Amino acid sequence: MTAPTPPAPFPGGRRLFRLGRQTAHLNHGSFGAVPVPVARARRRLLAEALRDPDAFFLAVPDRLATARARVADHLGADREGIAFVTNATEAAQVALDALALDGDDEILVTDHGYGTVVRAAARRARLTTVALDPFLADEDAVRRAVLAAVTRRTKAALLDQISSPTARPIATARLLADLAERGVTTVVDGAHAPGMIAAPLAGRPDFWFGNLHKWGYAPPGSAVLAVAPAHRGRVPAPVPSWEDDRGFPRAVEYRATADYTGWLAAPEGLDLLASLGAERVRGHNSSLAGYGAELLSALPGLTPLPADESLAMRALRLPPNLARTRAEAEALREEIAARYGCRVLIWPWTGGGGIRICGQIYNRPQEYERLAMGLGSLLAAA
Repeated sequence: MTAPTPPAPFPGGRRLFRLGRQTAHLNHGSFGAVPVPVARARRRLLAEALRDPDAFFLAVPDRLATARARVADHLGADREGIAFVTNATEAAQVALDALALDGDDEILVTDHGYGTVVRAAARRARLTTVALDPFLADEDAVRRAVLAAVTRRTKAALLDQISSPTARPIATARLLADLAERGVTTVVDGAHAPGMIAAPLAGRPDFWFGNLHKWGYAPPGSAVLAVAPAHRGRVPAPVPSWEDDRGFPRAVEYRATADYTGWLAAPEGLDLLASLGAERVRGHNSSLAGYGAELLSALPGLTPLPADESLAMRALRLPPNLARTRAEAEALREEIAARYGCRVLIWPWTGGGGIRICGQIYNRPQEYERLAMGLGSLLAAA
């Protein structure tokens, strides 16, 4: 078998971050990492708030509107159609509350959905869960499976744009259009889309949300919720505030004396991505993730899941005796970190879990090689 060719390092990519040298951070998809220029911008905002709190907080609503407009332009969104939120889970709560669901309504989800987002749906209505074979690569087969689960009680479909554990596209533009034709409100979890997809709102769902602190290089706790015009008047504010009478998006964003510095600095992350060349970054990151996945797939017992080669995440199934539960997955994750200095996502699944790796401009091919060598030794001893 011919060894894969490692991609060249991204020029200056490592210097843009302050990650520890001893740890290979191959898990950008979980918590991201903040570039130095973005961290500096946030520190400047915090210093400004400390110098004159009244002036800072009184100006926050208008400054958020300016920052929101910059983010909207990067995402191809309506400037008044998105609102800042802290993360995808909070956005799911707000979106689902806007639907005014009752006990007879059903929300359609898949078994690839993110746990806390699915739990938010389960609190509000009955769930219909579509089981998708993780090895099923056919987009039409996924589409047919989702549509076959729609009933007269299906009020909404909550679907991943890119699934977190298995790194696969689900909420395609065609599927969203098919659901809309059936009268189903579409809610898209685009947690990994901003920064990794050029036009994340192209499918025009009713509700869409995405984290900016992952592939958009924003500070932690930075995300956006996009709402179609027909639904904006029904979106509730997460907490009461003096901006309630302004409606969406201001009523959703304003939380009195909260820390807004991450949101105000968030556009700096997308600006940085654009300055580096967004397509260049995406191409580099997907190549790195593909290189790592090819190394891991050569290990006995690891099976790669279908991958979209344009994405910067790859997932593989582990042998059936590993990561069967959340506790086992967490233990394996920490063992890999402690022994080999590599941070990855280990996820539990019936019959054995999986491993997900990511590619980012601060990563090096040697880090994936270290992971493959270490994981190979660990599997041999299991």
